Amino acid sequence: MDHTAPELDLDLGFMTLTFNLSTVLTLLVAAVIVFIIAFVSTRTLALKPTGMQNFMEWVMDFVKNIIKSNMDWKTGGRFHILGITLIMFIAVSNLLGLPMGGIAYGSDLWWKSPTADPVVTMTLASMVLVLTQYYGVKMQGTGGYAKTFFQPMSFMFPLKVIEEFANTLTLGLRLYGNIYAGEILLTLLTGLAVSSAFGFFGAIVPMMAWMGFSIFIGFIQAFIFTMLTMVYMAHKVSTDH
Repeated sequence: MDHTAPELDLDLGFMTLTFNLSTVLTLLVAAVIVFIIAFVSTRTLALKPTGMQNFMEWVMDFVKNIIKSNMDWKTGGRFHILGITLIMFIAVSNLLGLPMGGIAYGSDLWWKSPTADPVVTMTLASMVLVLTQYYGVKMQGTGGYAKTFFQPMSFMFPLKVIEEFANTLTLGLRLYGNIYAGEILLTLLTGLAVSSAFGFFGAIVPMMAWMGFSIFIGFIQAFIFTMLTMVYMAHKVSTDH
């Protein structure tokens, strides 16, 4: 609980950028893991999928159903790769801190789930905000998209603007809060387990139970983030919303 984040300050003259090296490390690891899964799953394609290819096709169908539940496939098919990338990257990131969570060197905490960092989750949410605005303008035109902020009544404009930022805030903080809280509890249980023999036997069962629950939460939060992304996207690009 008293560990600090390893940081690197980059002085640009007019400003200083601070990088959380733990977050940078785990983000790179998560990206590599997702790349390896995708590469291995599609390296040798067969008409009758088995093993990893079967898993990847299941993920593709799962994301396709998420999109089709929010918009017609002709419109939403272009977001298929986005959905697959989001759900796989977020799921891996959510689970990354579980096996070796709390690894520290000195006073610096070097290993945790990158989604336990609010900067990461809010960056992902902001990316979704930018993409929804971009595709809204691209598919409806600037004028047509601008009109949606004044429908059904013109006085709705301030509320529509607030809604955009509220959706972004809740999208990012929901993911962060769930993953961060889970890792904090696991850290506390780990500290209890290593404190003494009595603490070990008292903490091992709750730790294993919470570990299993955290895996479930990690997948659920990846699904929720992807689902809400497609919901927000559908509101921008579908004319029937």
